[in-house]
Amino acid sequence: MDVKLNEVPHRRQICMCLFCGLPAAGKTTIVKALSNHTTLMGWRTWSLLYDDLIPQEAFNEVCMETKSQPHQTQTKWKHHRQAILSWLAKFLQNPSQDPSSCGSDHDVVHQRCMALQKQHLPTTLQASSHSQKKILFLLDDNFYYQSMRFEVYQLARKYGVGFCQVYLQCPTELCVSRNRTRAVPLSEEVILDMVKRMEPPNPLKNSWEQNSLTLSSCEEFTNHDLQSLTTLISSAFDNPLSPFQNDTEKREIDRQSCANSVVHQADQACRRLVSQAMLTAREKSISSENLSSLAKELNKSKARVLQDLRKNVHCSPFISPDDSIDIERAVGHAVILFHRELEKIMSAVQQVRE
Repeated sequence: MDVKLNEVPHRRQICMCLFCGLPAAGKTTIVKALSNHTTLMGWRTWSLLYDDLIPQEAFNEVCMETKSQPHQTQTKWKHHRQAILSWLAKFLQNPSQDPSSCGSDHDVVHQRCMALQKQHLPTTLQASSHSQKKILFLLDDNFYYQSMRFEVYQLARKYGVGFCQVYLQCPTELCVSRNRTRAVPLSEEVILDMVKRMEPPNPLKNSWEQNSLTLSSCEEFTNHDLQSLTTLISSAFDNPLSPFQNDTEKREIDRQSCANSVVHQADQACRRLVSQAMLTAREKSISSENLSSLAKELNKSKARVLQDLRKNVHCSPFISPDDSIDIERAVGHAVILFHRELEKIMSAVQQVRE
């Protein structure tokens, strides 16, 4: 049975602060600075840097499924992301324990979290920090889809802890320039594709994103930025999430979950169409070079269709009279659009072959 935070004697205050933005926007830089700052304030701060917690090969999925075996790669990438949330949930089930003693079914993630904690926690505080009442988790990742951030919000809500998020706003050109100076830079294609997919926090649309802050990262971060972040997090500490208070918010959360399901189901259906198309192409003895180009075009087309679906799933054509999302209709619409694109692409490939 899950342990409620308010049922634990001498409970600790806990907050999860999520950082999102494009690659090289400055997330890790500000997270490390904030970690040092809050630790000196007496908070025990855990910096969960997804780039360090998830193996590099799993990030191949970010290349938007242009690799071979895209489904297996995506599954691996999602598995590691879920492992991080599972590790957090394991601790939140019993917040009276020390995070470093929290067992986990995901040993690799657990060990990496321990290593990161030792790396970022000042030596003078490592021995005594177990008694600190405030625990802050800083989650550093691109979190380009709001559904990715929503998973963290749901976890915070389930266990009644603080939640806030920070969006690092940075021009694409500057991110690309910074990326070039990295020891292991990403391809510019990945960054440019993520620009198209990025869904910044939208408090006006999503009530669960109210506790958000947007910071410009064009220049170096200042003490004023750190103070703004500290104020945001302090507010989250003082106002932990609680069970749903009214039907309006619950309906919004349910619709968001439903929307995620729609995109997932459409993705699975489109994947099957891609597999069928590739099988047909092989049976027609299309060259390996053309097969590779075909797979790339089909996956790009699928990504565009799913991106449009994600943006428009709440639009009136898919809303039932009871104000719920018509899942079957929304998925069917996306599949029809993709099938049309697939036929055009296959026809073009056939013409080139002839």
